[in-house]
Amino acid sequence: MATTTATPIIFLFFLHLLLVGANNYKDDLFSFGKVPKSDISLVEFPLNLEFLEAEFFAWGAFGRGLDSFEPNLTKGGPPPYGAKMAKLTPLIRDIIAQFAFQEFGHLRAIQKAVAGFPRPLLNLSKEAFAAIMNSAFGRPLIPPFDPYANDVNYLIASYVIPYVGLTGYVGANARLQGPASRRLVAGLLGVESGQDAVIRGLLYERALQKVYPYGVTVAEFTDRISNLRNILGKKGIKDEGLIVPFLQGAEGKIQGNVLAGDQYSVAYDRTPEEILRIVYGTGSEKIPGGFYPKGGNGAIAKSYLS
Repeated sequence: MATTTATPIIFLFFLHLLLVGANNYKDDLFSFGKVPKSDISLVEFPLNLEFLEAEFFAWGAFGRGLDSFEPNLTKGGPPPYGAKMAKLTPLIRDIIAQFAFQEFGHLRAIQKAVAGFPRPLLNLSKEAFAAIMNSAFGRPLIPPFDPYANDVNYLIASYVIPYVGLTGYVGANARLQGPASRRLVAGLLGVESGQDAVIRGLLYERALQKVYPYGVTVAEFTDRISNLRNILGKKGIKDEGLIVPFLQGAEGKIQGNVLAGDQYSVAYDRTPEEILRIVYGTGSEKIPGGFYPKGGNGAIAKSYLS
């Protein structure tokens, strides 16, 4: 009889432990206190990139974006234009769908830590991506590059985006004062770098494949895009393609470059100003364009537009 009575009590005890553990795990990110005032602008700034990634991945995988899935996360910002569902095979679509939901979580995490700001106007049209590729090659590609046409094109277009945010998180981390800020940024950086690694890995598998109908390899596309970002950023080499000279590879001993890093294989860093120069496509943090026709939002981006 005692054993029978004890069984539900033991079950409830372990259920309680599981629930407590789950709650602790859920709140762990925010157990370091509040983001100090000195860090707010730096923590908010990445929302510009997170909105871009969330919309691009969601539209690419599902043909709909935040306004359909999580309208509250937009904070009333205007919907993007030009985005559409990509023609993807099941595996790539599944990966991109995972990325989309991860980006929703990133938006939620940042907005829980700081007030945040409305989604900026985003240009995700095929024309915006075609303009980037034309700049990267120094000539118009014929026909114009379409990021939504197939797996390879979409992965090349994806190569354009998460890595920029990754370098921004690396750069911000050293400037943050509070443990809550650093914990949040480190957590975001971990997943952003993972996304970049997956994209680079998928492209590396196809590195020598020629992108139809341009007759140019996937590796050369990544090299051209990285070179363009280095030029626009105006701070030297902080970007590398999939195949590099031996001296630029890990330990100066290999040409394969599935992960980008400096001479110590440590991730490169970028400031918000460098990021704005790149994502605007203008080489100036003061001149909007590219994915952000009206510029970014938040104190840092707005300070250069006034």
